[in-house]
Amino acid sequence: MRLMNKTALITGGNSGIGLATARLFVAEGARVAITGRNRDTLAVASKELGPQALALTADVTDVAATEAAISAAADKLGKFDVLFANAGIAERTPAGGSSLAVFEDVLRTNVTAVFFTVQSALPHLNDGASIILNGSVISRLGNPGYAAYAASKAGVRAMARVLASELSPRRIRVNVVSPGASRTPIWNGTAPTPDAFAAFEKRISGVIPLGRIGEPEEVAKAVLFLASNDASNIQGAELFVDGGATAAPAGAPVFRG
Repeated sequence: MRLMNKTALITGGNSGIGLATARLFVAEGARVAITGRNRDTLAVASKELGPQALALTADVTDVAATEAAISAAADKLGKFDVLFANAGIAERTPAGGSSLAVFEDVLRTNVTAVFFTVQSALPHLNDGASIILNGSVISRLGNPGYAAYAASKAGVRAMARVLASELSPRRIRVNVVSPGASRTPIWNGTAPTPDAFAAFEKRISGVIPLGRIGEPEEVAKAVLFLASNDASNIQGAELFVDGGATAAPAGAPVFRG
């Protein structure tokens, strides 16, 4: 077990990639604290994860609530060896059709809250800990309609490099996992029904070299790698889990003869 006797904190751990990662961490021997703002989904996740997990309600955009949740988790579980700053939102912000409120909400959730999550966790992290930030292929691909989201995830990538520089004296590693399109609730707004999601999945799969969208568990395995001692000499890196969408876009099915 790669995380035996380790403690981990996952924001947005009540669904999607966060919950898949929490499941894997528990299976690998870790004690895990998850946070989220939805009490109902947190309760379901906590029941599923069992006694190795602690669920705490906190909205990452509320810095005081985040600080309190992290402090409470550390009081229960001890100092953390892993922090996965996973919580985020993906709202459309097309040029000419966006409100200031939505644009700023994306940046506040995906950039500002990530920084203050890390800052709040620092006193409760062991030296030699691993911090993983959740990025996105959208920071590279230029998808129309997602200016705020793309900017926020590019900001996460840049932030990780700065944090890696600052925290290296404590041997704390800071890396980014950047998923491509994955089967998570983040798409509920874009494709709110099963038929809509099926159409979305077919369309998106055509521009991914491996010809399919990803599963949350595949991203979780990349997070586990970065969290574990297997990645002990990896610092300031960005690991894409996207079926080749960023590295080899010309290999996608849509371009094949």
